[in-house]
Amino acid sequence: MHNFNAGPSILPREVFEEASRSVLDFNGTGLSILEIGHRTPLFQAVLDEAIALLREHMGLLPEQEVLFLHGGASTQFMQVPMNLLDETATAAYTDTGVWATKAIKEAKLFGGVDVVCSSKDSGYTYLPKEFTVDPSAAYLHFTTNNTIYGTQWQDLSFFYDKGVPLVADMSSDILSRRVDFTKYGLIYAGAQKNIGAAGVNVVVVNKEMLGKVSRPLPTMMDYRNHIENGSLLNTPPVFSIYVCLLTLRWLKKAGGIAAIEKENERKAGLLYDTIDALPLFKPRAAPEDRSRMNVCFTIEDPAVEAEFLALCKEEGMVGVKGHRLSGGFRASLYNALPYESVVALTELMRSFAQRKG
Repeated sequence: MHNFNAGPSILPREVFEEASRSVLDFNGTGLSILEIGHRTPLFQAVLDEAIALLREHMGLLPEQEVLFLHGGASTQFMQVPMNLLDETATAAYTDTGVWATKAIKEAKLFGGVDVVCSSKDSGYTYLPKEFTVDPSAAYLHFTTNNTIYGTQWQDLSFFYDKGVPLVADMSSDILSRRVDFTKYGLIYAGAQKNIGAAGVNVVVVNKEMLGKVSRPLPTMMDYRNHIENGSLLNTPPVFSIYVCLLTLRWLKKAGGIAAIEKENERKAGLLYDTIDALPLFKPRAAPEDRSRMNVCFTIEDPAVEAEFLALCKEEGMVGVKGHRLSGGFRASLYNALPYESVVALTELMRSFAQRKG
């Protein structure tokens, strides 16, 4: 099987194997990872190592706190403005896809929102770069990679001189390439792409960003409470955090972000080169904004498109069908996807295109 699913997505084989052993016997304790207490030394060691590895991979500053929270990235669409946007203030948002649109909708519940740019008019096929940000904005929010439309901000330093704190949804490309993570006031990411299994959300927040809104915050929504309690304010998603730990160990063993970035470039380069070489397939995103994580493309004839999807299924290629909102095809090339899977897909594409003339 070749797993191109957009999320939950492929994870390293060794992570599956170790996690499965731990479901039966965690570290020789005779207990399952599913039944150990979250306030025991057994789980505290898991949590501590996961946080330490994430800090190491991302090169974080002491004032940047790492949290493992419930709710996934979609909860952060609400939790971010609740904590950072006062009702009398305004935050800047970029509109580059479905997830950005959802984030904008939630932010409007808590304060003013200035949508500084949008590529909705083109069906989100490019990333708009001609915009300004009011220096009084509470923060600038952007989505680094758009899974549905296959666009990705290639040079994140573009945002570094905007003069306001940066908030980034990095759900679908975190840990896939080298980034100066210290430039951000807050980063959030659903784990189910490059960090681990579904069920946990990673938040990296600079403590200096907090405590500046006038509204009272619900206990569970206040980042400061989670920081104070070390991600143990309530029962955390123990198994999902454990899978994150295993994946972070695997990433370090593989050479870290620098090494995985080269592999991701190699995979994306092969697939985009194949698409560009075959007139049957049409790339969706503007060349300068093409995502290395989610490669989206189409075939103009619906009948031929359906035929290719059926062939992919027959050849054991999972998740190639595009999102329901965009159609076409989508091949997600997350960290754990082996290069050989991309080779298999491109060989199938070439063979199919040749048969179709």
